[in-house]
Amino acid sequence: MILRYTLKDMGAIWTDEAKFRNWLRVEVLACEAQAKLGLIPRDALKEIVERSDFDMERITEIEDEVKHDVIAFLTAVGEKVGDASKYIHMGMTSSDILDTGLSMQMVQSSDLLLDKMRRLRKVLAAKAVQYKYTLQPGRSHGVHAEPITFGLKMALWTTEMDRNIARMEDARDTVAVGQVSGAVGTMANIDLSVEEYVCKHLGLKPALISTQIIQRDRHAHFMNTLAVVGSSLDKFATEIRNLQKTETLEVEEFFSKGQKGSSAMPHKKNPITAERVAGLARVLRGNALAAMENVALWHERDITHSSVERVIIPDSCILLDYMLEKSIGLMDNLVVHEDRMRENLDITYGLMFSQKVMLALVNKGVLRETAYGWVQKNAMEAWDSRTPFKELVLRDMDIMDRLSEEDVNELFDYNSFLVNIDKLFSRAKL
Repeated sequence: MILRYTLKDMGAIWTDEAKFRNWLRVEVLACEAQAKLGLIPRDALKEIVERSDFDMERITEIEDEVKHDVIAFLTAVGEKVGDASKYIHMGMTSSDILDTGLSMQMVQSSDLLLDKMRRLRKVLAAKAVQYKYTLQPGRSHGVHAEPITFGLKMALWTTEMDRNIARMEDARDTVAVGQVSGAVGTMANIDLSVEEYVCKHLGLKPALISTQIIQRDRHAHFMNTLAVVGSSLDKFATEIRNLQKTETLEVEEFFSKGQKGSSAMPHKKNPITAERVAGLARVLRGNALAAMENVALWHERDITHSSVERVIIPDSCILLDYMLEKSIGLMDNLVVHEDRMRENLDITYGLMFSQKVMLALVNKGVLRETAYGWVQKNAMEAWDSRTPFKELVLRDMDIMDRLSEEDVNELFDYNSFLVNIDKLFSRAKL
């Protein structure tokens, strides 16, 4: 019997072969536990352990006739085992292997996703440190606000990935449960020790109480976590797309030799990876909504959730795995135009210093409303006349009656925006 196998990628976890291997493992472990209770003869258990296997084509052939995947699986396994197969699935119901096997797949998927999430976090953290003091325009409403650093933006994303990793670990824990509780979950035909034995050997916890299924609030939590992680990747990708716009061009996706951006316009370099990530996030969010719809079922069970899950859970795991891989490459190879960031700081004629001038006036005893009015008047004139804001401040007698030229020179210093960057990085453990 084949109970151990290697899953090297996300797709392998969600194959029919892997699904049936999980089912087989649950069944054999349940037989071992039943044998410990004296309910299965030792020689029969030996036959089950040594001969349990299946043929994929045979399962399909049987299912075409019986229209029930678990019965088809059990029949195919029984043909391999022989007479001892009468002890397989004793006291169990289909969902015992369906749901426990699905939990195994979600846990395995979580481990792969967490590995890639940590890799992305590492890339973001390295970018944060590299560009810690690289000033760029901060923007609110798409309009220049005050300067930030590109490293601070990367640090922000790093801490978001820290939260996503914690969410994913929690979601993994939530779905890492199994059940071997029989029809409608009463365990009337199977001892609790069987479930405990099976779950222990699979690295799962027994569901404290189940019906005929593991409750779908767990799966909804898992799927919503995938959607939240995908939404973070969407957020990162959307910012890259905005910063790559021709008028901004502070960062670019790496454009490889021989790559082409447009069938019509040879000059185009488009943020296609970021757009792909942003688009696929919508699928994750849609699948999460479907998972929420699966929580409410009739009485102890129906199967309205089953057909949905066969699509949304594998698809979302595979999609997020792909999106993470693409995001790692996108961020690791990101082209950062530090010179353009500095150029863009100056296109608003120094207006980014408006708050500093206002606060300096307030510190000199000017009412905030009055200081705001003086500064705003000069700011609007600077924008309309394309005159450096600093020049207008130095000409304004109301302002210069309170501030010296030396005060103004100190205010118009980009390095003043870096004063707490080190403290912020320290707080974020970067």
